[in-house]
Amino acid sequence: MKAAVIMGSTSDEAKVEKGIAILKEYGVDVEVRALSAHRAHRALSEFVEECNNNGTDVILTAAGMAAALPGVVASMTVLPVIGIPIKGASLDGMDALLSIVQMPSGIPVATVAIDGAKNAAWLALEIMAIKYPELSEKLKNNRQAMEKACLDTNNEISEKYR
Repeated sequence: MKAAVIMGSTSDEAKVEKGIAILKEYGVDVEVRALSAHRAHRALSEFVEECNNNGTDVILTAAGMAAALPGVVASMTVLPVIGIPIKGASLDGMDALLSIVQMPSGIPVATVAIDGAKNAAWLALEIMAIKYPELSEKLKNNRQAMEKACLDTNNEISEKYR
C-alpha cells in the first residue's frame, strides 16, 4: 500500500501531518513532497511520473490560495487524487476550496473540507481498501470502535440527566 502526499509549500506541513500519521498508522508507505505547481513544475511532473510507475495507489495534494496543485497533478495521472484546500491568510480557504472543486470534466479531484487532511487520509484508505482486503477489515473494525465510543458517550450523558 502506497500513497503520495504533495503539499504546495512547507507552510502546509502542519496542516497535513495528522493525515500522514493516519496513513502510516494503517501501514501505508507514504512519500511526502513539497512541490509547487507554479514554482517547481518540472520536479512536480517528475514526481507524479514516479508515482505513475512505482505502485502508488493514491495521491493526496494540499494547496492554498489559487490551489492549482491538485488539478495539475490530476492532469498528469489517472491515479485517484484527493485535494486538501488549505486555509490561507485571506478568504479563509474558500479560494482554495473553490479552485479545487471546479475541475474540468474528465480531470476529477476528490475534495475534502478546508484543512481536512485527516478526512483525506481516511478517504485514501477507503480507496486503497478496494485493492487491499486487510485494510478493509481494519477500517471496518475502526468504524465499529467509533460506533461503540459514540454509544458509550450517549449512555454516559443519558445517565447523567436521569
